[in-house]
Amino acid sequence: MVVFPNAKINLGLHILRRRPDGYHDIETLMLPVDWTDILEVVPSRTSADTLVTTGRSIDSPPEKNLVMKALRLLREVVPVPPVEVHLHKIVPDGAGLGGGSSDAAFILKAVNEIFGLGLSEARLAAVAARVGADCPFFIYNKPAICSGVGTEIAPVKSPIPDGTWILVSKPEVSVSTREAYSAVEPTEREAGLMSLLEAIKPAEWPGMVANDFEAYVASTHPAIAAEKESIAAAGAWYASLSGSGAAVYGLFDKCPAVSETPHRRVCQLRSV
Repeated sequence: MVVFPNAKINLGLHILRRRPDGYHDIETLMLPVDWTDILEVVPSRTSADTLVTTGRSIDSPPEKNLVMKALRLLREVVPVPPVEVHLHKIVPDGAGLGGGSSDAAFILKAVNEIFGLGLSEARLAAVAARVGADCPFFIYNKPAICSGVGTEIAPVKSPIPDGTWILVSKPEVSVSTREAYSAVEPTEREAGLMSLLEAIKPAEWPGMVANDFEAYVASTHPAIAAEKESIAAAGAWYASLSGSGAAVYGLFDKCPAVSETPHRRVCQLRSV
């Protein structure tokens, strides 16, 4: 079976409070983006799992890849025969686009289908939550408000106008998520993010719909701030950091006149 794990962006990201376990409660709207890896999964011809990676370089051994972690955690729930996996990486890592989390979620869905495990999306999402905070979103893979540490998923209708174009770009810098969280002061909000998005028009989002990481990331990584300014100059009516970065994106009424590169993707978003 061949599947295509896609990226995501964050429309608004509020860091609400620090939790007793050291993590943070957040609220964000995640949206699927048509920038994908390629993942092939087949029953193994041997008695062991194998993982082959191509495409973008992955700076970790196979046993530490989130795809293999997802398989190990799934086997704590239900027996799964050995598989051979080929992962071709296209989505940039360390970008705030959820590439690795998507790969992990998609192998759970693929294995569930290949072997007829019969696990519901809710059961798969519970396994995915143990892999990483973004993983459950990709089990459902629809616009959703994500809260708690990011694992509480509430599907919503996307507030982005149908037919909107998106440009996603990842400068060749990296942002430490741990460092970004430590640099941002959590702020409680009286109104939820979806309430804010429903109360104002998309044209009013700039300056009102914020990613709490952005001020810190832009001040410490000038290349990210410059890339966002470049996207705005290309005609985006809204531009923002995705996750804790380093990717930024812009929303456009029509296809932006820019060239795609291995670090830049242009596609349409649909309101679903």
